[in-house]
Amino acid sequence: MSSKAFLVLNDGVVFEGIGFGSEGETIGEVVFNTSMTGYQEILTDPSYKGQIVTMTYSQIGNYGINEEDIESNGGIKSEGFIVKEACGFPSNWRSSMSLHEYLKKYNVVGIQGLDTRALTRHLRNHGAQMGIISTTDLNPESLLEKVKAHPGISAFDLVKDVTAKEQYKWKEGCWKWCAFPHPLTPKPCSIVVYDFGIKFNILRNLVEAGFDVTVVPAQTPAEKVLEMNPNGIILSNGPGDPQTVTYAIDSAKKLMGKKPIFGICLGHQILGLAMGGRTYKLKFGHHGGNHPVKDLATGRVEITSQNHNYCVDINSLKGKVTLTHKNLYDGTEEGMQHVELPIFSVQHHPEAGPGPNDSVHLFKRFREMIERFYAKKK
Repeated sequence: MSSKAFLVLNDGVVFEGIGFGSEGETIGEVVFNTSMTGYQEILTDPSYKGQIVTMTYSQIGNYGINEEDIESNGGIKSEGFIVKEACGFPSNWRSSMSLHEYLKKYNVVGIQGLDTRALTRHLRNHGAQMGIISTTDLNPESLLEKVKAHPGISAFDLVKDVTAKEQYKWKEGCWKWCAFPHPLTPKPCSIVVYDFGIKFNILRNLVEAGFDVTVVPAQTPAEKVLEMNPNGIILSNGPGDPQTVTYAIDSAKKLMGKKPIFGICLGHQILGLAMGGRTYKLKFGHHGGNHPVKDLATGRVEITSQNHNYCVDINSLKGKVTLTHKNLYDGTEEGMQHVELPIFSVQHHPEAGPGPNDSVHLFKRFREMIERFYAKKK
C-alpha cells in the first residue's frame, strides 16, 4: 500500500497519491459519494459500474469488510476507489478482511492520500468527468492521453454487464435489525423484478412487504413477463445512461397499462423515456445517504439514499404524470405518478443499503396500489 499513484481527470487536473488495493490502471467516470459509512455496499452496488467513486468522508475502511453487507453477486462493481485515508487495521467483530484486501481480491485499483476535499470541490464546480487511476504508468501526460481517448460511459450499455444471466427466485428478507414498519401481509403477492443492476436490499424489502419475488434478466421480453402473469412489476436501479437501454424502454412501453409498475432510479428514468419524455444529465449527480426529498402529497421531508447521474424532465411528459417528490438540494424531480395508469416511480433509493430508511414505506405503497388495481377489476 505504499506505491505512488496518479489520478488524472479528463480536463487535465492531476492528483498524486498512494495506491492501494490492486496494482494497475483503471478508467471511469469520477463521482463523489457523501455517505460516511456503507463503503462495502457502495462498492458492490451495480449502479456504479463504469464509475470511479470518491468518498468525501476522510477515513474509510475502519470497520473492515464482511460477508453479509454486499448488494450484488460477483464482488465490486465500481471501476476504482478514491479515499483520503484507507484504514489498514479495521476493528469490528464482523470483519473478515481489510478494504485493501477486498479491492485486491477483485482486482480493483484504489488511490489514497490525496486531497479528496479539493477533488470534490473540483467535481462540483466542473462536473463529473472521466478519469484514470494508475500505479504503473506514472506519466501524467500519458495518462491524460488515455483518458481523453475513452468515449465516455454514455457510449456503452452497462446494464448488460451487471444484469442476471438467468431468471431466479428471491426469498431472503431484511436483516433482523432492519425492522419493517408495517406487518407482513399473510397472502403473498407475486411480482416480477427486471434486473437492470438490482441491489439486494430492494429484493429484501420486497420480501418484507409480502411479495413473492421473481427476478428476470434485463433483456427479458415483455411478452414473457406477461405470460408469467405477476400481480405487479418492478423496474430496478442500474448503471449508465438510460437512453442506451433501448430494449428496456421497449419492454416498459408494452407493460404499461397491463400491470401495476414501480420504477426505482434507472427504472424511473426508463419509465420516463417509455412515456415519451426525455432525460438529462446532472452536473455531478446525486450520490450519498443524506439527500433531503420532499413528498409533495404529504409535505413530509425524507432523508434519502441516492445514486444517479440522470434525471427525468417531468415537463417533457406533457401532463401524463404528476410530480410526487422533489429534491430539496437542487429542486430536481425525484418522483412521478401516472395520472391514469397504476404506475409510479422514484429517483431515490427507498431500500437504502446504505442510508436511512425514511422512504421504505414506498414498498408498502406499491403493495397497496396492486391491491386497489385488482379490487377494481373484480
